[in-house]
Amino acid sequence: MRSDMKAMLLESPRQPLRLGKIARPEPGPGQVLVKIRACGVCRTDLHVADGELDEPKLPLVLGHEVVGAVESAGPGMERFSPDQRVGVPWLGHTCGTCRYCLAGQENLCDQARFTGYHLDGGYAQYLVADARYCFALPEAYSDEEVAPLLCAGLIGYRALLAAGEGRRLGIFGFGAAAHIAAQVARWQGREVFAFTKPGDQAGQAFALSLGAVWAGYSTAAPPAELDAAILFAPVGALVPAALRAVAKGGTVVCAGIHMSDIPQFPYSILWGERQVRSVANLTRQDGEAFLALAPQIPVRTETHGFRLEQANEALESVRSGKLNGAAVLLID
Repeated sequence: MRSDMKAMLLESPRQPLRLGKIARPEPGPGQVLVKIRACGVCRTDLHVADGELDEPKLPLVLGHEVVGAVESAGPGMERFSPDQRVGVPWLGHTCGTCRYCLAGQENLCDQARFTGYHLDGGYAQYLVADARYCFALPEAYSDEEVAPLLCAGLIGYRALLAAGEGRRLGIFGFGAAAHIAAQVARWQGREVFAFTKPGDQAGQAFALSLGAVWAGYSTAAPPAELDAAILFAPVGALVPAALRAVAKGGTVVCAGIHMSDIPQFPYSILWGERQVRSVANLTRQDGEAFLALAPQIPVRTETHGFRLEQANEALESVRSGKLNGAAVLLID
């Protein structure tokens, strides 16, 4: 007999999600069925919903910062025990045999499948996931607190690694990922310079409360040359601004999965061995390392809870940029 579950469904890009009932999935070999407790709302979800990432399965259940408990397991799944709390991240499958996977770069696998994009995600009561790509979660955090660590935290951590070890770090766009990355950077002994969109005084105050030594608008020059900058805001026009802010030898990291076009800029602001690079997705090694580190710092997440039925409202809060911290759906 079919068992149904509630889910918020994306049936067509640029259309609101619809609350519906769909069949509860059953775990296959090596999979776990997860009863979802919380799911973070990520800007990537917005890019998928807005049609800016154009290869989703449809209809689709969004969400890849999934926290829940193992309800049941498919054949051969021995990694997790019944009722164990697990996290389901963006990376849901890789081939394991391509040159990227064999070189420890599974985040670049051409056959990768992603939760809440190719695979149904966490805007629902249940999901199935390959147990090899799930994480055990630190007990120091509640379900709501830990959800943003599964993408905002992981991408922020990978972006910090890509930025190198420079002391002065600029962060452009102070949302969910930035507020976590800033805490890690401060713990590492870096000075954080926060850049917000014009008029966002609340975002600047939030950045200063997390230990930033300076906060200003993205159009402003920082009071000192930066060693590196991370762009969490998906705004291509910020790349030249960040290049102008970093010293010779500095790195500008584009941390989003989607960005508006980068405008033409003079070679002089790139010269001096400055570099522009991106980060893409995550590896399981990133996840294990960051989830072990976060409670040691300790990273604290600022969250705003929404009911499952309020997923459209939560997405709009991310779109507007008026939310300090992270939006999280709380699933009954």
